[in-house]
Amino acid sequence: MGPDSRAESYDAAMTVPSLPLNDGRSIPQLGFGVFQIPAEDTARVVGEAFEAGYRHIDTAWGYMNEQGVGEAIAASGLSRDDIFVTTKVWNSFQGREKTLDSFDASMNALGLEELDLLLIHWPAPGNGRFVETWETFVELQAGGRLRSIGVSNFQPDHIHQIIEATGVIPVLNQVELHPYFQQRTLRDFHDLHGIVTEAWSPIARGRVAADPTIVAIAEAHGRTPAQITLRWELQHGIVVIPKTVTPERIVSNLAVFDFELDDAQMTSIDALDNPLEGRMGPNPDEFDLA
Repeated sequence: MGPDSRAESYDAAMTVPSLPLNDGRSIPQLGFGVFQIPAEDTARVVGEAFEAGYRHIDTAWGYMNEQGVGEAIAASGLSRDDIFVTTKVWNSFQGREKTLDSFDASMNALGLEELDLLLIHWPAPGNGRFVETWETFVELQAGGRLRSIGVSNFQPDHIHQIIEATGVIPVLNQVELHPYFQQRTLRDFHDLHGIVTEAWSPIARGRVAADPTIVAIAEAHGRTPAQITLRWELQHGIVVIPKTVTPERIVSNLAVFDFELDDAQMTSIDALDNPLEGRMGPNPDEFDLA
């Protein structure tokens, strides 16, 4: 049985495991990302993800497709408690009043009364407002419309600053993470503080498809390189949010819970780390774009 037929036969009802958050809640360990999905296609694509079995959707104000996510949720027929929704506050909305406005705009677009997780999209340290934004997140959570609060693309120093200001530790930090940029130091910091690591670009923008190490492991399991990479991240306790608009890949990216990589295979992928050159996205210490 090849990778394609295995994906087709996969039981979409198989439960995605959840990881505990430090506020007593939990998060599905695999979700569906909608970055770069055109607004006019989002409702359809997210609807296909729901049909495949996804229950965790990751969006952001900056993706300009929250409304499509909301339309898909409304049309899904699923219980609200069965869907985990994340969105994010963009750099230009940092600061108390703009953060409140951004939250209201996102909730209106999503059509939700309560949000599962809100993230600060980037620290944007040059703007000097991420601490005030975090203080506003704490305020919103206390108001009852926001279940959990976290950050995205934050470095340890940024996290230290918001904890010092509020005493509240983020439940999660969503960062670039894949075999070529494994963020080991940051993951150790997260583990020390009880912060879940979540990976964006988990398959390195498709680069893993041509990696000899990953391809060999994929052939040994009768899987795709993307499935092997997602499985490697899951076994490291990382939340992953792959994105695709291809129906077959929507299904196959979810079909990663009925096999395991052995220690030698995990170690061989671990060896692909290239922390000095592996980053593909912006550096959080420098990225202040509004």
